[in-house]
Amino acid sequence: MKVAIIGAGNMGGAIARGLAKGTFIPAGDIIIANPSQGKLDKLKAEFPALQVTNDNREAANGADWVVLAVKPWLMEQVIEELQLKSGQVLISVAAGISFWTLERYIGNEGMTMFRLIPNTAISEMQSMTLIASHNATPEQEQLLLDVFNQMGLAMLIPEGKIAATTAMTSCGIAYALKYIQAVMQAGIELGVYPKDGMRMVAQSVKGAAELILNNDTHPSVEIDKVCTPGGITIRGINELEHGGFTSTLINAVKVSSCQGE
Repeated sequence: MKVAIIGAGNMGGAIARGLAKGTFIPAGDIIIANPSQGKLDKLKAEFPALQVTNDNREAANGADWVVLAVKPWLMEQVIEELQLKSGQVLISVAAGISFWTLERYIGNEGMTMFRLIPNTAISEMQSMTLIASHNATPEQEQLLLDVFNQMGLAMLIPEGKIAATTAMTSCGIAYALKYIQAVMQAGIELGVYPKDGMRMVAQSVKGAAELILNNDTHPSVEIDKVCTPGGITIRGINELEHGGFTSTLINAVKVSSCQGE
């Protein structure tokens, strides 16, 4: 199976790296198109088997999957340029562009399409990837899930839930990183070297995630395990709540969701 990725920016490049590290699609069957050469050269240096080009149509011609990782305002122009053919599968990474709009751009109501919302951790094979499908068979859906489950965790969702779940996952990785950054800053004030603090906090966040993903549990259950009566952790938890930590995060997700579609 041949895959064309149109756009080698942050997300297109991350998807290319994730696919190249996986086992479903050989790196030699992946071609990335980008107008500027620098990002292509960097990808090629990391994965010499990858194919690269500056010509979008050349990349898409003969590809089974065409992954569009371009800015939303460029989608119509790029799709017109590609001249997609029947039998190809279109995978859009552009937030806010519905299947209905994509069909209008393509002029083909029967084309199989997916909307793909990964996050940048896909380059580390640790993405939370959301997938919505249109005109796809169960076998096509499962194949996409299998491919992107290799790069973390993939989940099939209805298109109507994309805005909410994008705010939780694609935007949510930035919120998690902001937490790491904030705790690092506290550590620096308390005399911990920045690089040491960064590793300590990142591993703690990774450990918290593994507790949830690997066990039949809930965040509240795990928090209770660490909050000894009269102890230091409950003091910190209460201070977070006094400062509006939970409500601020909820509002951040809701605000991001409102802008998502």
